[in-house]
Amino acid sequence: MPTGPEDLDGLIEAIRPQWGPLDRQVVVGRKGPVAQPDMCGLEVPMVLIDQIYQFKHAEFMRSIQREAAACERFRDAADEMSRRMMQIADNTGSTDKHRALNYLSVRCPEIYTKAAEEMERDFSLTSVEARDSRIRGSRKIVSVVFSFTNKNGTAERYFVRVDASEEFPFLVTKMAPYYER
Repeated sequence: MPTGPEDLDGLIEAIRPQWGPLDRQVVVGRKGPVAQPDMCGLEVPMVLIDQIYQFKHAEFMRSIQREAAACERFRDAADEMSRRMMQIADNTGSTDKHRALNYLSVRCPEIYTKAAEEMERDFSLTSVEARDSRIRGSRKIVSVVFSFTNKNGTAERYFVRVDASEEFPFLVTKMAPYYER
């Protein structure tokens, strides 16, 4: 349910078929009341839409390649990372951790650049874990840890912190090495 009349065009555009398998229509909003069965045949939560935008995978990949050397291995690594992040971010955004992962998957080219750099070093992404940050305080800070492993079993971990306190998450720290305490 759009919260303003200008959002109706975005909603109509969002329900059109996707252009490619990794393209997404991203909805940012708030969970509303449950719709009664006479409204749509089901009892489902309504969403109050505050923003809709289109995530076009090819455009996003081109923007990343401007930041790094455009080579075939880079494109392959960034594309593979994108596929994995879309799989990980397949959720409704109902928790802070989900919202952090969703934000990173469509708004943070840095994680794709890191995946490409690691692939150049023969490391591949083996896991992504979202956890409450130790520096939470009054804000809802989520640390997202990316683990990369090479064929010898050597693992390297990197993380970013995302503030998911409000409706629009944002990056708190850049990608940095991650060390268990």
